[in-house]
Amino acid sequence: QRMLDFGAGLAAKGQLKSAESLAPLSQAVRVSPAGVFDGPFAEAKEMIGGYFLFSCDSRDQAVAIARACPAAEWATVELRFLAPCYVS
Repeated sequence: QRMLDFGAGLAAKGQLKSAESLAPLSQAVRVSPAGVFDGPFAEAKEMIGGYFLFSCDSRDQAVAIARACPAAEWATVELRFLAPCYVS
């Protein structure tokens, strides 16, 4: 519930763009030059359980939002910034 409340707070401020939990690796599909492979896959030491995509004005504001995330109490919260995707 705390994670839902966290997302609702970002939405109320107009910052939330998207938020989702990810299904388990047993439902994953990997695509590589070698082919297409259905899970389950071996559990990694680290995993991504979901994401929040939000907008903010600065790195400091992004760090403050990440620190406020309830998951930061028991897990590492990684910030990734969007970058342009160029098509040549």
